[in-house]
Amino acid sequence: MNALESFFILLGGLWAGTINTVVGSGTLVTFPILIALGIAPVMAVVSNAMGLIAGGVSGTWGYRRELKGMGGNLARLMPASLLGGITGAYLLLHLPESVFSVAAPLLIVVALLLVIFQPRLQAAIKKRRESSPEASSHDVAMVALVFLAGVYGGYFVAAQGVLLVAILGIFMGGTLQNANAVKNVLSLTVNVVAAISYLLFAPEKIIWAVVGLIAVSSLAGGFIGAKIGRKLPPLVLRIVIVTLGLVALFFMIEKLVAA
Repeated sequence: MNALESFFILLGGLWAGTINTVVGSGTLVTFPILIALGIAPVMAVVSNAMGLIAGGVSGTWGYRRELKGMGGNLARLMPASLLGGITGAYLLLHLPESVFSVAAPLLIVVALLLVIFQPRLQAAIKKRRESSPEASSHDVAMVALVFLAGVYGGYFVAAQGVLLVAILGIFMGGTLQNANAVKNVLSLTVNVVAAISYLLFAPEKIIWAVVGLIAVSSLAGGFIGAKIGRKLPPLVLRIVIVTLGLVALFFMIEKLVAA
């Protein structure tokens, strides 16, 4: 890579680290840049996911205050993300990209609808929790959906945060900022387990120069995103989520049509 190409990757990594911490979809910045530079899609996904781990670490640290009291939720949900990430990484390394490219836009549409109607759905679930002895069924649904989000994240990475914030905002107690903090931990879990899978089973698909550039810039972006995201009120954060989700949907549909 020449200096200009390295600059674009650094810039993309900074932006991706920032918006990943706020909500997600950072891969929709870095992935198109890597593709435009002529990197093969699977190698771009693998290298990008590994580089963004650094941004996940800084973003999680930046949101550490919002994680207080969330230990029980993390204990239930991290194993689901772990297993989902392993499954998604396996799919990435063994299935053609065309399989998931069809399902991805549908998942984003569902995620956006969940985010838009999150306040009403959360209120309905809270009411049912208080009146029904079978409230634990909501926890089962949340764990199952987090697992599926982990599969998605392990396969493609992009917009995993949108899915997780939608799921957690509805099923998990606490504020949307708490949901965002837990989302950062779960996304990081998926990226780490996926990265380990890549290292063990597909090291030839890793471009270490790309990993390094994205890691350095996304690390800084994670700290920036934590400062920005914490100051956003729920309505503004929801608008940001929906906007980025629509951008994700546009890119995925465009890729599907072009295929």
